[in-house]
Amino acid sequence: MTSPLPLPSIVIEPIVRSALLEDLGRGGDLTSDAVIPYDSTATFALTARQAGVIAGLDLAAYAFLLIESTIDLRMQRPDGSEIAAGETIASVSGPARSLLAAERTALNFLCRLSGIATATAALVEAVRGHKARIVCTRKTTPGLRALEKYAVRAGGGVNHRFGLDDAMLIKDNHIAIAGDIRTAIERARAAAGHMVKIEVEVDTLEQLDVALATGVDAVLLDNMSVEQLTHAVAMVGGRAITEASGQISVQTAPAIAATGVDLISVGWITHSAPILDIGLDAVVDVNKNKLLN
Repeated sequence: MTSPLPLPSIVIEPIVRSALLEDLGRGGDLTSDAVIPYDSTATFALTARQAGVIAGLDLAAYAFLLIESTIDLRMQRPDGSEIAAGETIASVSGPARSLLAAERTALNFLCRLSGIATATAALVEAVRGHKARIVCTRKTTPGLRALEKYAVRAGGGVNHRFGLDDAMLIKDNHIAIAGDIRTAIERARAAAGHMVKIEVEVDTLEQLDVALATGVDAVLLDNMSVEQLTHAVAMVGGRAITEASGQISVQTAPAIAATGVDLISVGWITHSAPILDIGLDAVVDVNKNKLLN
């Protein structure tokens, strides 16, 4: 799997800084400051507890370096890498107090984003051999959208809209208030700039027929059966991008991809993907029974 282009520092630094401030609170790491001598140094390994795909190493690095700039972090497997259980992803060395102060924030980002990348990769693998691409949605954690969509790319997926200003997506509530699909599309077309694409959500083949006759760039085929999707793709005949959505899983994705749709959009990969369990393990010299430094 190819490593995605890294996010700009200006995007991730404020998010990591805010997370560190939340964790450190008003008094800092009371436990480490009390238990660990000031001049203690240590080396830790970031180790995968289960197999998956890695994403978020830059955020983990920022968590450590914002606490102490002298920390040495060495990445062994870049974002986008498929890793096995027990495999070392990176190592960090430096002042022990600083490493422990940053530990949870670093792991929160790394486990969360790696979980999204792993879930995405499973769906990408499930539709391999078909043209359909796995795309995410706007169902993201508030404030973390750029990170979570980055994790989707790390897992081999593709991003849908980043926000409401990316494109026009006419959904069922828009249609209900506008009165009908044709009216909604015509109003959107009249307001859209030359760079703005228009997609419309349809629940039935009858709605699809009206949308195609009115003219759109893409159609969101929502909660249709495999039989309906097959018919819908034939109706579209390449005149618009086809996107299937609704109750997509690793088990159902292959049959949906086989209908010939261009995109399969999945909300749960960002809002409900389980974390990938990754730990920070002290590297110990077994002969001397002490932390390496």
